[in-house]
Amino acid sequence: MKTFFGGTFMNKKQLEEAGINYPIKLEYYKNINENEWGKEKENFSRFGIKVVKTEYKPGETKVENKEIRYLSNDEKRINEVLTIFKEHEVTPIAAEDVLSDLSQKRFY
Repeated sequence: MKTFFGGTFMNKKQLEEAGINYPIKLEYYKNINENEWGKEKENFSRFGIKVVKTEYKPGETKVENKEIRYLSNDEKRINEVLTIFKEHEVTPIAAEDVLSDLSQKRFY
């Protein structure tokens, strides 16, 4: 099951400085993983995340996403990770690198 955590439009000024003249929306979701039988397995991470990037280009809409299904059993940590993602406008392509940096700091 996927629940919406939060969303934001990327900073317009930073986009313009990068030569991007259209809006980009980022959405963050918390996944609650359940196996087929509705029971948790011993080594089963209950929570994951999904990042969705929507580019509103003139004449077309482009959607990109990244889902990391089995990340942690600690819902509080997942919420903290999603808060960091939202505050720093983490895109799908950068999600795994940011998670790697956070894990090296023993964040989650």
